[in-house]
Amino acid sequence: MLQTLKKHRFLLEELVKRDFDRKYKGSFLGAAWSVLNPLLSLLIMRFIFGHFFGSAIPHFTTYLFCGNIVFSFFSESSTEGLMALIGNAQIFTKVNIPKYLFLLSKNTQTLINFAITLCVFFLFCALDGIVFTWKFLALLYPIFMLLMFNLGTGLLLSALYVFFRDIKYLWAVLTQLLLYMSAVFYSVDTFPAHIRNAFLLNPIYLFIRYFRMVVIESVIPSLGFHVLMAVDTVVVLLLGIWIYRKYDTEFLYYI
Repeated sequence: MLQTLKKHRFLLEELVKRDFDRKYKGSFLGAAWSVLNPLLSLLIMRFIFGHFFGSAIPHFTTYLFCGNIVFSFFSESSTEGLMALIGNAQIFTKVNIPKYLFLLSKNTQTLINFAITLCVFFLFCALDGIVFTWKFLALLYPIFMLLMFNLGTGLLLSALYVFFRDIKYLWAVLTQLLLYMSAVFYSVDTFPAHIRNAFLLNPIYLFIRYFRMVVIESVIPSLGFHVLMAVDTVVVLLLGIWIYRKYDTEFLYYI
C-alpha cells in the first residue's frame, strides 16, 4: 500500500487541493470557515446549554470545545467520505487507479481543517486558564486513532453508498443521534454506573473523553481505555478494508 501511495502521490496531492478548493468555492471567507464553523457551533452550544450545565462542569467552555471539535472532525470526515466513490465515478470508471485514494484525499482535507481548529482550541484553553503540561502530548494517540477510525468509517460508508443510496439519509439521522449520545454538551457523571459504562460502547465518546481527561483533568487514561479505543478503531478499519477489497471490481457495475 505504501508503494502504491508513493506511486500515486502526485494524484493524491491534486485530489486534496481539488477537494479543498471545491469545498470553499464561491465563498467570500474561503478556508476561514474551517475555524468559523466550529467556533459558531461552540458559541451556540455555550449560549444554549451553558445555563443548564455550565455551573456544574468546571471549564465548561473547554469541556464543550473538546466535544465539539472531536465530533465535528468525525462528522465532517464520515460525511465527506460517504461521497468519495460516487463523487469520483467519472475518474475511476475511465482510469485504473486505487479507489481508496479518493477517500484518503477527503480525510486529508478534513484533517487539515481539524489541525487548524485544534490551534484555535489550544488558544481557548489558555484563555480558560487550562495549564499546559507534557501530558498534552498524549493527545497524539486519540488523534491518530480517530483519523484511522474515520478512514474505516469512510471505507464502509462509501462502499455501502454505491449499492444502497439510502445510506446517505440514514447516516445523517445516525450522526445526529451520535451527537446526543456522545456527551458533547453534558456530563455523564450524574448517571448511574451502568449507564456511564454503556457510554464506553460509543467510540466517539471515547475520543471525546480522552481529550477531556488530558486537557481538563490533566490525567492520562488507563491502559484499558487505550486498548478499548484501539480495538474499536482496528475493527472498523479492517472491516472497511475488507469490504473495499471484496467489492472492488463490482463498484463499476453499480455506479
